[in-house]
Amino acid sequence: MRAKLVPVIGLIIAALSLPSFAQSQARPRPKDSQVVEDLTTPPQVKDLKENVTEPAVTTRTEGGATITEYRMRGRLYQQKVQPATGPAYYLIDEKGEGKFARVDGPDVKVSVPMWVLKEW
Repeated sequence: MRAKLVPVIGLIIAALSLPSFAQSQARPRPKDSQVVEDLTTPPQVKDLKENVTEPAVTTRTEGGATITEYRMRGRLYQQKVQPATGPAYYLIDEKGEGKFARVDGPDVKVSVPMWVLKEW
């Protein structure tokens, strides 16, 4: 039974692949069409601060510690604090409420995206 199915399956595959070879030829141009020589370029989009998708990173020194701030669209969402002595730690605003939670070392908590879908 299997020996009879192998040639049949091969014929089905060959028949299904034939239309793809027929489409490789160039199509004739319609009779009423015109060739456009001068295409106008679209207007340039200004790089607005609201449309920036990369975070703005600023670094400052406070009391011997180096603090690196990460902002997206003007809102502070993460800080990296490198004390003068000791390991660095992060302060992360997980919900966007301005409340920062400290995250230390290799046990970095995965920050799951949380969007407000509906408020009432």
